[in-house]
Amino acid sequence: MQQTWSELLFLHWTSDPDIWRKTLPEGLHLDTFDGAAWVGVVPFRMDRIRPYCLPPVPWLSWFLELNVRTYVHDDEGNPGVWFHSLDTNRWPAYKIARTAFKLPYFHSSMRTSRGADGWIDYRCRRRGERETAGFRYRPDSSEAPREGAPGSLEFFLLERYLLFSHTPAKGRYFSGQVHHTPYQYRQVEVPEWSALPALWNGLPLLEGPPAHACMAEPVDVEVFALRELQRPRRITMRSVGD
Repeated sequence: MQQTWSELLFLHWTSDPDIWRKTLPEGLHLDTFDGAAWVGVVPFRMDRIRPYCLPPVPWLSWFLELNVRTYVHDDEGNPGVWFHSLDTNRWPAYKIARTAFKLPYFHSSMRTSRGADGWIDYRCRRRGERETAGFRYRPDSSEAPREGAPGSLEFFLLERYLLFSHTPAKGRYFSGQVHHTPYQYRQVEVPEWSALPALWNGLPLLEGPPAHACMAEPVDVEVFALRELQRPRRITMRSVGD
């Protein structure tokens, strides 16, 4: 598939690796940076989603998404992302992604607006939840976008091109590759943020303000078909950047 990701806000909290290791399925191994687990809440726009070489479809090819993620590697050491949840406001996208990509999508009420002053107002409320997760953000205009340098925290958090998923009932594991140019990120002003989406998943509380926040420029993305993995072996851990 082909698509564009835009208005990407990356909010990250640090936490105890032993706690977050327990939230992963067997066979995926937690990556850490500076001895900590990093947990992300990422709201953004999905634009022009369509099968390869076909045009986008009005309404259906544009929607909102918000994911909760941690960082992992497989038995071969390939770094990737484990999604605890992905919320979207398009019911067809929710059904297709759950079926085709084996990912924990949820159908949610979501809206976003962008003011003339550059502020983005983003809201998400998952079906069945009473509270709304709210975000207000805009990029810092005082600096130019830049890539994360290898070995930096931004490279660790942003430069991930594999996702992992599984079907617990059948014990099958999958990886999916995405391709895009490296993110161009900037610091971001975030007067309003929320860690509610993690709590909706029954995950440990993310305390205090985010330890890291940035906003990325739009990227055009290619998404490839899933590849089934061999049955995973026993969990281990490694540290990146320690």
